[in-house]
Amino acid sequence: MFEDFELIHSYSRAQALSDGTLVDVTATAKEAGIKHPTAVTHAVYEQFIRVPERVEGQDERGRTWDIIWMLKFAIARAPEGDFLIYTVFVRNANTQPQPVKLKAICHPGDEGEAVVTVMLPDED
Repeated sequence: MFEDFELIHSYSRAQALSDGTLVDVTATAKEAGIKHPTAVTHAVYEQFIRVPERVEGQDERGRTWDIIWMLKFAIARAPEGDFLIYTVFVRNANTQPQPVKLKAICHPGDEGEAVVTVMLPDED
């Protein structure tokens, strides 16, 4: 089917990590017991990991941990499939944490290995 196919452009996961489209959180994922390389999209990083100005008692490490730890539990409860939607409570102001829905996809990486990407529900 693709014998005469001419590839016009490709964009690898490595490129996405290098240019900041994806942010690597594999170290935190391994700590939480997720064995596959894991990244979050730039949008997830900016909206839910980066600490907004004037928000007290928060740091990026803790916010990353919350997102990944809840992912670990969502994976354990999820039916078979290559993606899931899960909820994390995030505090983006000095108020009570608010529920946020995230989507996680397990898919092939650049070398065909399993990788995980956490994104907003409307991202691909």
